[in-house]
Amino acid sequence: MNLPKVHFMDLGLIEYQKCWDFQTKLFNKAVHQKIYNRKNPDKKESTKNHLIFCEHPHVYTLGKSGNKKNLLISKQEQDSKKITFFKTNRGGDITYHGPGQLVVYPILDLDYFFSDIHKYLRFLEETVIRTLSDFGLLGKRIDGLTGVWITNKGIPRKICAIGVKSSRWVTMHGIGFNINSDLSYFNSIIPCGIEDKAVTSLKEEIQKEVNMEDVKDYFKNNFINIFNIELLEN
Repeated sequence: MNLPKVHFMDLGLIEYQKCWDFQTKLFNKAVHQKIYNRKNPDKKESTKNHLIFCEHPHVYTLGKSGNKKNLLISKQEQDSKKITFFKTNRGGDITYHGPGQLVVYPILDLDYFFSDIHKYLRFLEETVIRTLSDFGLLGKRIDGLTGVWITNKGIPRKICAIGVKSSRWVTMHGIGFNINSDLSYFNSIIPCGIEDKAVTSLKEEIQKEVNMEDVKDYFKNNFINIFNIELLEN
């Protein structure tokens, strides 16, 4: 049995808009290929799957059904702190991306896997949960809330936010996994529109700076095993 092939790339620190444009280009190419294949079954070509790692400069992003009232600072304050803001076409509400956070964008044709977006979200959560386990932490799901949480003491603390878009079973956008993130930036939003929960990071939970390359290696291995893929590194 041939495993689905996924092309991996690490873009490093990249402006949100530039990465969104790059994602969109790959996403649209896959969607257009699927439309072409349906109309021309004798000439069809395979779509490509991608797994993108990156970090972003300080930015707040709002999902398509999110409420901008969950952004608690003015445009003037954002400018003074050099924080950008984007309303996006992903699901979910408001979140923060910044240096020290691992951002993961899988652009997958789910026809290679399963036609179930809820299962896809659970697979993304499971990848994070297993990565946390590699660091000795117990990540949890909370019923009705997408993402991964630490619940071992006090108020549940969100360590990973997830928001995706899909069309014709092709996905884009993905996860923000707080590793060495400066959590003070979350004070200017109501993260994911949830007022009675807190936010945390891997560094905060294990009380020491985390080697990002270690996180990336663990995450990749867990993604490979959970999605049962062959990862092609350029």
